[in-house]
Amino acid sequence: MPAEATMTIGQAALFGAVQGLTEFLPVSSSGHLAVLKALFGLEVPTLFDVLLHVATLFVIIFVFRSRVGGILRSLWRWVTRSSDESDKGNLRLSWVVLVATVITGAIGFAIEHFDIELPVKVTSALFIVTALILIGARFLHGTKDYTSIGLREGIIVGLGQGLGVLPGVSRSGATISAGLAAGVTREKAGELAFVVFIPAMIGALLLKLKDATEMAAVVSIGPLVVAFLAALVVGIVSLLLLMRMITAGRLHWFSLYLIPLGILGLIFL
Repeated sequence: MPAEATMTIGQAALFGAVQGLTEFLPVSSSGHLAVLKALFGLEVPTLFDVLLHVATLFVIIFVFRSRVGGILRSLWRWVTRSSDESDKGNLRLSWVVLVATVITGAIGFAIEHFDIELPVKVTSALFIVTALILIGARFLHGTKDYTSIGLREGIIVGLGQGLGVLPGVSRSGATISAGLAAGVTREKAGELAFVVFIPAMIGALLLKLKDATEMAAVVSIGPLVVAFLAALVVGIVSLLLLMRMITAGRLHWFSLYLIPLGILGLIFL
């Protein structure tokens, strides 16, 4: 397919489903989208990827609506000077999210500023790096909850999420592993990895709105809606599945998929 070809409905559904599945499962959504673009010969602006991420952002807010609502209520009580001990965990979590967002934003800005675009073979190699991260995370067992986290945890999680900006490195896998390395429990590390994604995703969308006109030449409104809905539906299923696997300590299972995928990409792409 020539590079100037427009995306079909079928391709859009595939892109959306892959985004919804791989954004949460620790296998790198950006890496898989990069491979799909190479296979179909499509030059799709980054804004398309970001809009698919917005669909998965809605999934995060829905699945973790209790936590997100709790954070907003605690922040409101803090602003109105009516917070109490029950707000401690959410307020500390808010601080960690802020620190992590600043670090992730700095890394993302640097990549954007230097216009770093990795070849597909490098993306394939980074699939293997993600696999090694997941294998290493298997041996991490944190004990901290939200009432005992702070600046150190925010820095570590921010660096992990920043690493996930690179296609081929799973953002969820790197951020969850970073949380575990910081000493957070498995359950909280999983939730934290997706809560810190919310402001990062909103920031990425704002930065990429300038690409809207360019994207319209490749992806019309019909395929865009199909891709968005596919990412939304598949995303809910994959996130609920992932949270169970995090608690069970089975993230390393995905290395059995990532290592062969990376090797095949290095050979054939």
